[in-house]
Amino acid sequence: MSTRYKNTPRLINSSIYYEPLREPRDVKKIVQYATPRLLNPTQRQRAQLQATQHVWAYGDRLYNLANQFYGDPTYWWAIAWYNGYPTEAHIWTGAIIYIPLDLEKLLGVLNT
Repeated sequence: MSTRYKNTPRLINSSIYYEPLREPRDVKKIVQYATPRLLNPTQRQRAQLQATQHVWAYGDRLYNLANQFYGDPTYWWAIAWYNGYPTEAHIWTGAIIYIPLDLEKLLGVLNT
């Protein structure tokens, strides 16, 4: 198991409700991980992170910004989380979003 899910509760779906999902796979149970509840960074935590501003424009994508600033598009969720936006659809054109520059520090906030 990867360290990403080390402390995440596991849910075992063995009820009859999930039978249509298990039958084609020929398994008796499906193990899933609980959805983590992420709290947005506090003002104190934000003050410890250096961030740059970005004015959201038509056609912007969080994964492109993550790739530009972190070299990895899979960290799109970190920018969304930091700004309190669940998806790109919640960001309107002209909105100012903040992109933390130190990804390691940002991810450290998740563990506090």
